[in-house]
Amino acid sequence: MPFPPSLVHPPTGILQVPALPEEQIFEPIDRSSPSNSYPVHLSLVIPTYNEGQAIQSMISQLTRLLDHAIPGQYELIVVDDNSPDHTWELAQQMMSDYPQLRVMRRQEERGLSTAVVRGWQVARGEVLGVIDGDLQHPPEVLLKLLEAIQGADLAVASRHVEGGGVSDWGLVRRLLSRGAQVLGLLILPQVVGRVTDPMSGYFMVRRSAIANQPLSPLGYKILLEVLGRGEIRQLAEVGYVFQERQSGESKVTWKQYVDYLRHLFRLRLARFKGKGKPIVPLTRFIRFGLVGLSGVFVDMVFLYLLSDPATLGWGLTRSKIVASELAIVNNFLWNDRWTFGDISTQQKGWNKRLKRFLKFNLICLAGLVLNVLLLNLLFNVFGINRYVANLLAIAAVTLWNFWLNLKLSWRVTDVGEGVGSRE
Repeated sequence: MPFPPSLVHPPTGILQVPALPEEQIFEPIDRSSPSNSYPVHLSLVIPTYNEGQAIQSMISQLTRLLDHAIPGQYELIVVDDNSPDHTWELAQQMMSDYPQLRVMRRQEERGLSTAVVRGWQVARGEVLGVIDGDLQHPPEVLLKLLEAIQGADLAVASRHVEGGGVSDWGLVRRLLSRGAQVLGLLILPQVVGRVTDPMSGYFMVRRSAIANQPLSPLGYKILLEVLGRGEIRQLAEVGYVFQERQSGESKVTWKQYVDYLRHLFRLRLARFKGKGKPIVPLTRFIRFGLVGLSGVFVDMVFLYLLSDPATLGWGLTRSKIVASELAIVNNFLWNDRWTFGDISTQQKGWNKRLKRFLKFNLICLAGLVLNVLLLNLLFNVFGINRYVANLLAIAAVTLWNFWLNLKLSWRVTDVGEGVGSRE
């Protein structure tokens, strides 16, 4: 029996992707192709742990697609965390028949994000990519990513643009995913807000955008690290439908959500130290404030008409809810037309306007809950005049409404023209 091809030795030390120096330049695998500044165009890393049931089919499908699209100009790098089911060994057995395949077995380190970086450290390509080894990322989307990366520094497969989605997620899983994204937008808006699907683990990035940048990933979300520490100027997004696992068990646990939050805060601190504070959109803030004042007027007028004993005499809580909702409608119309008019013109159509309104309403209604509690506390407990109490309650939730609406209701992702979507 012939000796199996050698495994790639895992790098150690700092997690940093090198710029490929001249002494490491090789001829292309397909020697009939003209030489260029890189030995291959695409280096695709497949991080694995107990993916023995899927890995060989995965390698076969990827090879068939890439042999047709960029023959001889790619490599597949399986990085396995010493799987008990010997995923690394199953992949190694294919190396003789697949010369573009390389396999790394890590026995000292663990974790998807660090596995990806270790794979990129030994990669030889101009473009670095990552795809899950369990077939939840459809391999055929690679061709769209290859096209998109031609005009961008980063191309992301997204579940939240046209053509994207999830195959069979329950309500709880959808809420957890979206909730994690909202937390990311609050903690790290300048990073998370650049793409529609910051939780994606399926993307390509140019080596030049992350080369020589010290990386410190945590958990599963390597895209956050690339966005947060890389020099990403142009972005593109393509839609894909996230598939259910065909075999094996999901590795997503509550620990992954904790790691996600820790990662966000780590990047937040790093940006404060290294790149300075974000610029405040002062003009938008002033416009938002003026619109808010008009909403205060609407709120106060209807609160009087509904609750005063000389008019309808409704209960204070019911009056406040109706008055606030009318103020919310007023504020949305003015903000959509004036405060964020430049963004709204890029999101034409009643369905998109309705989506913006629902986001705006949900955020403001959350503030309304706090507003109602404060109003009743000030009026019923402390005996403050109902109108003064209402003004104080409005002031208390203004910051909440401004911050969240700025980051969520009229958010535009920074994607390249002609590819992806704005949200």
